[in-house]
Amino acid sequence: METLSSNACFGGTQHVITHSSDSCACDMTFALFLPAEAKDGPVPVLWFLSGLTCTHENAMVKAGAQSWAAEQGIALVFPDTSPRGAGVANDEAYDLGQGAGFYVNATQNPWQPHFQMWTYIADELPALLAEHFPLDMTRQAITGHSMGGHGALTLAMTYPDRFTSVSAFAPIAHPTASDWGRKQLTAYLGADESTWSAHDATLLMQAKGFDGPVLIDQGTEDQFLDLLQPEALSAAMAKRRQNGIFRMQPGYDHSYFFIATFMEDHVTFHADALWSL
Repeated sequence: METLSSNACFGGTQHVITHSSDSCACDMTFALFLPAEAKDGPVPVLWFLSGLTCTHENAMVKAGAQSWAAEQGIALVFPDTSPRGAGVANDEAYDLGQGAGFYVNATQNPWQPHFQMWTYIADELPALLAEHFPLDMTRQAITGHSMGGHGALTLAMTYPDRFTSVSAFAPIAHPTASDWGRKQLTAYLGADESTWSAHDATLLMQAKGFDGPVLIDQGTEDQFLDLLQPEALSAAMAKRRQNGIFRMQPGYDHSYFFIATFMEDHVTFHADALWSL
């Protein structure tokens, strides 16, 4: 494990770290913000999973999350969105391959050797964080944007005892019924659609829901609304009477300007749940 940079940030420290990943069989990079309170002992942690084409850097630089996390005394983890490197499979399309791991464990070639992002996010990176940093891993929450919103929701509903709360900005809400999903799930998991349902937030909401609060923000002027299918997830939440809030935000698009606008709401939402334990 190598620290690439450490910068003072809102009284805490913003780190960028690279390490050799067993699950992805390559070097992986993540960013970690530790608030000032981490100097005195373990602090709760909020995960932010990013979207297509992003790295660990996009949300770290553009979301404005550190100021609110510092105020609440919680850490932030910004993982990368896929394995990377010269020996890692890739595709010319922006929505497949490097930068588009979709938070699944690939079973199909040429993706299977490296694209094990589910295991990396669910198991390997949490274990590394717990071992090396002052984080209270009994207090975790998760959020994400677009593809990362998909990942956050599916991970939270799969591991309800791990995450106190889940939120998402413009998530890919129903990937098994969208071109942002069917293409990638076929490539990574194969043509057997029975293997896809574990990675569809709408289907998981219908089947099990989440034992905790949910917050979804979606812009009404999002240029990808037809691909995201927010109405499917909203309907599933309503039918299940899920403890949650689904907000359509007038005039907002899919950009980080949208995320930064509502980041304070999301950090406060998670801090309330994390500190209530």
